[in-house]
Amino acid sequence: MSWVGSSAVEIADAVRRGKVTAPVVVAEHLDAIAERDGRIGAFRVVLAERALAEARALQEREDLPRLPLAGVPVAIKDNVAVRGEASRNGSAATPDVPADEDHPVVARLRAAGAVVVGITNVPELCLAGFSDSVYGVTRNPWDPGRTPGGSSGGSAAAVAAGMVPLAHGNDGLGSLRIPAACCGLLSIKPGHGLVPPPEHDWYGMSENGPLATTVADLALALAVMAGDMSLATPGESEALGVGSAIDDYPGGLTLSEPLRLRVAVAPMPLPPGLSVDAEFQRAVTGAAEALGAAGHTVVDHTGRMSLRVGAAAVATWFACARGDVEGLDPRGLERRTRSLARMGRLLARFGADGATDRDRWRAHGADQWFGNADVLVTPTLAAVPPPAERWGRRGLPANVRVNLTYAPATAAWNMAGWPAMNVPYGRHSSGTPIGVQLVAAPGGEAQLLALAGQLEAARPWPRHAPLT
Repeated sequence: MSWVGSSAVEIADAVRRGKVTAPVVVAEHLDAIAERDGRIGAFRVVLAERALAEARALQEREDLPRLPLAGVPVAIKDNVAVRGEASRNGSAATPDVPADEDHPVVARLRAAGAVVVGITNVPELCLAGFSDSVYGVTRNPWDPGRTPGGSSGGSAAAVAAGMVPLAHGNDGLGSLRIPAACCGLLSIKPGHGLVPPPEHDWYGMSENGPLATTVADLALALAVMAGDMSLATPGESEALGVGSAIDDYPGGLTLSEPLRLRVAVAPMPLPPGLSVDAEFQRAVTGAAEALGAAGHTVVDHTGRMSLRVGAAAVATWFACARGDVEGLDPRGLERRTRSLARMGRLLARFGADGATDRDRWRAHGADQWFGNADVLVTPTLAAVPPPAERWGRRGLPANVRVNLTYAPATAAWNMAGWPAMNVPYGRHSSGTPIGVQLVAAPGGEAQLLALAGQLEAARPWPRHAPLT
């Protein structure tokens, strides 16, 4: 049998038990990448020889039977350090200098037995909800004419196309949840401080996290990235001989025996002037009804965020661009990046970079708007994914308009520093997946994973796009 298409939990269990070797699993996934990525463009670099050598060395490790991700092929987003490779961050202007050491998240994945098979494409400096750059246009496996989202779009496309079971990404204004929603995947942006952040942490808003096709895989990858195996789901944590944060959560929260949570449903949470596709709104309502059927108390959240919060998110986006271009030759930057940074400098000159409103939202605004619920359910996207094009060559108005109309629902929770995730929930009439966003207060990652598990049981989703 081929292990391509298997979950990370299935692969690791088989490698630990000697049913298959890590080199065989990795070779099969490298073959899948060679066969499929020409149509998708998920990878900037495929590390075929290194990955096979890494898999052979892994197979000889004495601790192989205890490794949580034994032999699991993973992809790494091109904005964190991978030892021996340059991190280009989607740009020709960044240094082409190999990293001396892995980023801590990459090191933890490798220590847990994962094998890095490649580095995935991102938009320049990860500044957009698409994944086109000088290195090519990444396409959505569900509809190659559409974007897989961004900025972790290459990672999402690699998982959705079945080229890897797990991928790393990060999320500064929605960059895990947006591509997960575009590609029919699970992703989780952990709360601040749980996982070591990327180098460019965007005022403390950007968090590293995983993309996966099953809740068990997502929880296991998050546990490894956090360096806390108790975050794994009950079955997997027991197999590894550790406790589970889901088991130990106050009230006995498990995926099969849930807490009775108060779930607020907000199909239209955006500031005035922005709207959400009607099918996406119905998916939010449907997900909330499924959680109600599982025993939770579901309440309506009819409030819309203020324009001030929305403006702070946009100003913060410009400010991040301003900071990230420092030290880079502008001649090597794309038109969009130069325009975003120019606007960031202009706003900073007038003291309008969003910092005050961002801090106010994090200090108390998010908690007040969230209300007395345990978990909030919202749309992840507001519209279907836009076309896969070279958006980086276009100017500020086009990029701002498209980003704000299709993906405005995630940034507020980066500014708050709260955990949030995407869960697939149905298909749009366009044929693309629909995702719903679950948000919890700080420390609520286990709650989110448990609710995602209930949605997975209530309405299973296709784990991979049907590539033709």
